[in-house]
Amino acid sequence: MGWALVAAAEPHHRKGWLKRFDPRFWTVDFARPMMASVTSDVPGSLRVETIFYRKQDLAGLIWEAEDRWDHPLLAYETRRDFRHTQLRFRWRSGGVKPLDALHGPTLTIEGRDAAGAPRAWYVRLWNYAEGTAEDAVVSLDFDALDGGFLLPGEADPVWAGDIDRMFISLVPPTYDGGDGVLGAPAAGWAEMSGIVCSGSGSVLAIGDVVMPELDPAKGGLGIASGYDDSYHLTPARLVRQMVQLGYRGDVVHYVGMSHYMRLEAAGGGFSASVAGGVLNAPCAAWHAGFAAACANAGLGVIWSLSYELFDAYCWDVWKQRASDGSPALTGWEPPSTLLSPANAAAMGYLQLVARAFVAIGAAAGLPLKFQVGEPWWWIASGGRICAYDAATTAALGAASVPIADVRGSLGAAQLAMLDALGVLLAGSTAALAAAARDEAGAAGLVSHLLVYLPTVLDPAAPAVRRANVPLGWATPAFDVLQLEDYDWVTGGRGAETAGARAAMVLRLGYPVAEQHYFSGFVLAAEDRAQWAAIADAADGARRAGVARTFIWALPQVARDGFVAFDGEDVVQAFDAVDFPLAIGREAMVATEFSTQIVSSPSGHEQRATEWAEARMRYDAGPGIRSEADVRALADFFRARRGAARAFRFRDPFDSSSAADGGLPTAVDQMLGVGDGARRQFALVKRYGAGDAEQVRSVRMPVEGSVRVSVDGLETAAFLVTDEGEILLDVAPVLGVAVRAGYLFDVPVRFAEDRLEVSRATFLAGEMASVPLVEVRAPW
Repeated sequence: MGWALVAAAEPHHRKGWLKRFDPRFWTVDFARPMMASVTSDVPGSLRVETIFYRKQDLAGLIWEAEDRWDHPLLAYETRRDFRHTQLRFRWRSGGVKPLDALHGPTLTIEGRDAAGAPRAWYVRLWNYAEGTAEDAVVSLDFDALDGGFLLPGEADPVWAGDIDRMFISLVPPTYDGGDGVLGAPAAGWAEMSGIVCSGSGSVLAIGDVVMPELDPAKGGLGIASGYDDSYHLTPARLVRQMVQLGYRGDVVHYVGMSHYMRLEAAGGGFSASVAGGVLNAPCAAWHAGFAAACANAGLGVIWSLSYELFDAYCWDVWKQRASDGSPALTGWEPPSTLLSPANAAAMGYLQLVARAFVAIGAAAGLPLKFQVGEPWWWIASGGRICAYDAATTAALGAASVPIADVRGSLGAAQLAMLDALGVLLAGSTAALAAAARDEAGAAGLVSHLLVYLPTVLDPAAPAVRRANVPLGWATPAFDVLQLEDYDWVTGGRGAETAGARAAMVLRLGYPVAEQHYFSGFVLAAEDRAQWAAIADAADGARRAGVARTFIWALPQVARDGFVAFDGEDVVQAFDAVDFPLAIGREAMVATEFSTQIVSSPSGHEQRATEWAEARMRYDAGPGIRSEADVRALADFFRARRGAARAFRFRDPFDSSSAADGGLPTAVDQMLGVGDGARRQFALVKRYGAGDAEQVRSVRMPVEGSVRVSVDGLETAAFLVTDEGEILLDVAPVLGVAVRAGYLFDVPVRFAEDRLEVSRATFLAGEMASVPLVEVRAPW
């Protein structure tokens, strides 16, 4: 599988055209606790749903001059000049301030004036409306547009030549500029229909790239997404990206932990509520649109619901707690918390949420699929397990005992408590899946379980799997087991996944061919280099034979411009076979770099090296000593299809980690220093010293030749991964040196597609030429 990061679209990518103000590309934004969504289910129209909890709540319906939300290959062009553009639409609304009211819908335009000074203009839509305050046709000409409440007396002419964004404000009917909680949640809505944009400034170029689907025979590649990161976009915009980036089959959609719930005022804040239904109206409308868009595009949806809830909205008695009473809080800011599997009210709430989303899928005619996402007992800092909330303590009774640190040595009573916690967790997930299945009814439902490996199989806390990978999850408790490991992958510990996958097979019984794998994600844009490891992990899962691999997640894929495609494996085709060793021993060797040299008229030079590592070339011709060698070489050449397929070659001068080229020892090469968590170390060989030192990656150690030492002591507690890296059984402690020695081969290919040997010249002693060239390791 090949991949790339596209920083920006090239002109040839933008081969489509878009009318400015296309309904699919508007967004909404607002401050908590209110909620709003925008959908574009009807051509030429959009609808905003809102729910207000406070007098001061305000939602903005936004159009941006710069497309910040689409993948670079699919984004519309940035054009801040809105002149020579006219916009016309029908406005209908209810439950929000009407057009003619003070604080009614106002178009705020943010940009710069003709002199380049930052400005904002406030255009009262009622001034450009014909009709009633809740049903009118609005016509805006950006060449003749005035801000101000009363026209013409308060006219503030808009200069539309340099606009960043514009938004229409929506507020509750009681909005007066003051603060206060509403007596009851207030639902509102607004529609823009018959949207027509005209004029010479009305057309934008837009990316219209369509990536092919990855090979279905290899499991293809699916995409995951989440409502908490996409609530502000239209469903149509998301589904367009998924399809055109080549993702097919099922979409894993995490319903999130902070935007789907209804709220009620409680204790000076707001808490999750089921009054009037478990989902708020904007969320329900958005997901109905999303389900319909997926169905129309031929995508399935796996509805994903976790035990995670926005902490500010969670009832205190629902939370998992550590032994000191502190709640389980994640590292997000603001934090989320984890619901206690033993709390009947919390679990009942999740079951209602599951039913609501399954019902949305059923209404759209989708095959019904549901995922219990990352259910676990939270492990807080210092190894403190959060299993001491009142409900859990009551459920365990005498089995609840102190566990100061799950990473330490645990006694029989403590292990028994972990087993009992596993029973509680398994029971809660079974009930959640059963509720989803019951809602599906005769249509049936495929259940999924997502497990986050770095936490549940933490090598520093092996006993935790008793609680967080309970035997009650063993097949056939769920139809599909899904595994996720992004912290390992982005932390350079991806080799641990193969062993963890095997451990899960042994513990739960789901064969690899019935598992799914989640690869990703990159939290921050500045860490986009982590996509290399994520793509490798996804490709490794496909090679391992998992049923389906998903990239997590679409918002980060779009932000960083990640694309994946098949075909790179053909370019890097490799056969794990050795070049005939006897022939190779006499090879001539050339070491080459690529350096750009620019000479000035004075004779001074500027030199830039283009390769981080040398590239080796060989001529194996001198090793051909007999007709048997010629036949062996010809046979090997045909099997490699000439230059098409690479293979292993033993460099006659440099094939050992030892400085003198002799037999390797366990302390030849420094691989790295322990940090208490890292177990995976890449093999390297160092040349030179000081500032001139060059570090060569070694990806093809000779089987059985690798020797490893930790803190100077040789150890056999390791394995060599398929990628040629060392995976220690136990992570070295902080500051401890890891070294290794080994024999190694070089990946090469034939430099030419023709092999020429003449019997006459060979018998006359003329040497054949068999050029070989190094290739980069194909993984």
